[in-house]
Amino acid sequence: MTATQITPTADTATTRPPTPTDARVFRAAARAEWTKMRTVRSTMWTLLAAVGLSIGFGALVSVTQVNSWDQLDPAERLRFDPTSFSLSGLFLAQMAIGVLGVLLISSEYATGQIRATLGATPQRRTVLAAKLATFGSVVLAVGLITSFSAFGIGQAIFSAKGIGASLGDPGVLRAVTGGALYLAAVGALGLGLGTIIRRTAGAIAALVGVLLIIPLVASFLPASWNQNVTKWFPAQAGMSVFRVAPDATSLSPWTGFTVLVAYATLSLVVGGFLLVRRDA
Repeated sequence: MTATQITPTADTATTRPPTPTDARVFRAAARAEWTKMRTVRSTMWTLLAAVGLSIGFGALVSVTQVNSWDQLDPAERLRFDPTSFSLSGLFLAQMAIGVLGVLLISSEYATGQIRATLGATPQRRTVLAAKLATFGSVVLAVGLITSFSAFGIGQAIFSAKGIGASLGDPGVLRAVTGGALYLAAVGALGLGLGTIIRRTAGAIAALVGVLLIIPLVASFLPASWNQNVTKWFPAQAGMSVFRVAPDATSLSPWTGFTVLVAYATLSLVVGGFLLVRRDA
């Protein structure tokens, strides 16, 4: 007997399962990330903490400024920025959002879930992109609600002295919207640092160092150096986007925000490179 060779026909070839497209893989990864985010209680509690800190601290600062208004000299009144004061709670909220960005990936390394995540989606950069898109969308939505709420409450407090601002004033709408953009960019920076370092404690320490400690140390430099260097740090640069009238030592609003986005992008690019190169 002679062996019969079976040649695959066109019909046989068409029965092979289709290869998923990049778009389908991304949508599946994004749905998985959304499921993980909304089912973890700490995520919601952290977001609520960010909202509470932003609105509560902004209201406290607004009350303090109203109480001290009568003691301000004419020059200080001329520089008075009620929008910035009502959004001052974003300085505290940024830490909650940044830490949440770190935990979004470092917690998976801590529990070993990252192996299941990468097993389901071997395209590692797609996993990181899905985390960024999902997390960024949530933070942007929460940030908009927070910024507009903090602004509204702050201006209601300032109205007692007739010194409030409205969204129609020059630069105010940009500043309020910029507060949400700032939080989203800080969250992306936290995600990038978490991807690079992979350990929660180390990544949070790096985030605190970049946002708070390094600028604090730089404040001890001579005044000329401090003014020229500090404004290029991530937080100091990015905060100019939610100030109506940044002072002479700050970057312009969109330039400062671009600098912050550049830091976040760099951390994500480095994190994506290491995510592909290292074992899970």
